[in-house]
Amino acid sequence: MRKPRKPFRRVKEPEFRINRNIRASKIRLVGDNFDQISEVAQQKIESGVVDTRSALAWADGLELDLVEISPNAEPPVCKIIDYNKFLYLKKKKEKEIKSKTAKTVIKEIRFGPNTDDHDFNFKLKHAKKFLEEGSKVKAYVFFRGRTIVFKDRGELLLLKFIKELEDLGGAEALPKMEGRRMIVIISPLKKKKA
Repeated sequence: MRKPRKPFRRVKEPEFRINRNIRASKIRLVGDNFDQISEVAQQKIESGVVDTRSALAWADGLELDLVEISPNAEPPVCKIIDYNKFLYLKKKKEKEIKSKTAKTVIKEIRFGPNTDDHDFNFKLKHAKKFLEEGSKVKAYVFFRGRTIVFKDRGELLLLKFIKELEDLGGAEALPKMEGRRMIVIISPLKKKKA
């Protein structure tokens, strides 16, 4: 009887080349620990192009790693740093950038084809508030049962809605049917900085 096969596991290659995996003969050394590197090298070392073997020796002397940061540069840019610390700082920086990017919020406003003026104005007031906050507004007319025959009323209602919100936002496209709903999305206008 044959043994069951183990599932094939793909070995994840490291994102950056480190230490002996760096192929270039010369590298551009950058970083902020040149005082420590100078002590190990027993000479004044500054940022610039150096021999890869020398840089590896200095990294070994400091018990750190030589990490290739920018492999496409000529010569490749490297840094002497603890590899795990380098990955941690990179993830932290990416997370910070991601948190600063604006997240788009879409608020929905629902109408019926026979919505009266009072309800329309009430929902218009809410839409203005949403656009001032920087959110997108998704307005739609829902056609229930036989009201589907009043598509023209729904379209006029949404066009009136777009017209009322002209000063705060613009429609991404004209109202269109999706199943039993006629939808329009209104994006807030970019505010001019004073």
